[in-house]
This record gives sequence, C-alpha cells and structure tokens, in this order.
Amino acid sequence: MEDFIIDIINRFGYLGVFLLIIIENFFPPIPSEIILTFGGFMTTCSRMTVWGVIISATIGSSLGAVVLYILGRILNGDRLELLFDSKFGKMLHLKVEDVRTAGKWFNKHGYQAVFLCRFVPIVRSLISIPAGMAKMRLDTFLLLTILGTFIWNAVLVYLGSLAGEAWGIIASYMDYYTMITAAVLVILVLVFAVYFIKKRFIGH
Repeated sequence: MEDFIIDIINRFGYLGVFLLIIIENFFPPIPSEIILTFGGFMTTCSRMTVWGVIISATIGSSLGAVVLYILGRILNGDRLELLFDSKFGKMLHLKVEDVRTAGKWFNKHGYQAVFLCRFVPIVRSLISIPAGMAKMRLDTFLLLTILGTFIWNAVLVYLGSLAGEAWGIIASYMDYYTMITAAVLVILVLVFAVYFIKKRFIGH
C-alpha cells in the first residue's frame, strides 16, 4: 500500500494527494498518515509546496466527507426508525427510542464530535454519516470539517517536510496511534455489545 501511495504522488503530485485523500474516506486501509507525511517530504525534493499539499489534502478530505454526509442524509433517522420498528428490528430487540436517543445526543454534542473526530483515525471519516443522519446544517458541517481536517493535514504535512527522507519514522509513529485507536474502538464496541445483550436479551 505504501508503494502505491508513493507512486501515485510521484506521478500526479497535488492531484495524487487529492485523489488519495478522497479514496481514504471510503477505504480506511489507505492511511492519510502516509499520504500526508510523504507529501510533506515531497516538498523538500520537488516543486510541490507545503501549502499546496495541505490545500489539496483539505479539499479532498472535505469532498469525501460531504459524500458520506449525503449518504447519512439518505439513511436518515426516519428510515432507521422504520427498520428498528420492523420484525427484524424487534427480533434483535432494537427500539425506536434508541434512534431518538442517539439523535438527541448528536444534536447536543454533534459540533464537538464532528470537529474532534477529525483527529481520530477511522472515526474521522465515519463521523460524517451520523452528521448527515442528524441533519446537521451543511454549512456548519463543512466549516467544522474544513477546520478540523486542515489542522490534521497541516500538522502531518509539516512534520513530513521537517523529517525529510526520514518521513517514514513519522508515519510509523502515526501507525501506532492508529492501532491504539483501533484497539480502543474494538474494546468500546465489545463493552457496548455485552451491555446491550445483557440488557435486551438476558435481562428479559
């Protein structure tokens, strides 16, 4: 995967960064950490500039996020409520109140979630879907997304440019961050699953 990313950026420059970042929104195995740190390194040995890489990546991130946001709008809460209220939903002990509770939580904390999740691998892409489902205003969503992704992109591109040929070391440290994040997410999902099963199935 790393060789593929390097080849694309070597061939297409800013366009390569832009396209890879868009794809990364839908295909997490393509890590933005490598794209951005290598893009930063390229500013030390090509005509690419730090600002050019940051802007290309931020536009790509924002465009990908909008697509996922639109997907969330299509999957909106009303359709989820219908699914939860169906025979299949009842068989899984799902309740319409679950959707409404999640919607209330997002309406209360959604602004912070959309912004802060831009700094969390894996979640940074997925957060766009519940934002769309909660019908967050598109202009507000875009503002928070652009601001969060700009900061994330700027930090990694700048570190890549400072590291130069040692950009891979920065990417390796970010890999650890991603693995730790993934492990925490798995643990949280398992804890929630145990709680849900105990409350909805064993508790009855």
